[in-house]
Amino acid sequence: MHGLAVLRWIEYTTGQRLQIEEGALYPALHRMEQERWIVSEWGVSENNRRARFYKLTRAGRKLLETEKHDWEQKAAIIARFFEVKAEDLA
Repeated sequence: MHGLAVLRWIEYTTGQRLQIEEGALYPALHRMEQERWIVSEWGVSENNRRARFYKLTRAGRKLLETEKHDWEQKAAIIARFFEVKAEDLA
């Protein structure tokens, strides 16, 4: 995907609950490319404009799986806190 498509995908996927400014996205993409988690190449967007397209690398996919697992564990821990009833704490 190109950068603007990434922004739109994030907004769509989160039901507009997570919105990232272009000024934050592009530096993040640049850092991810420096870390070799993504690669980019120039191409033509659906509007017939020149755009930079990004793709996960093998290292990026591995990191994504690790991060996903960590987030799932953290979410499960937090969910346990919400299951506790006030009387359980007395």
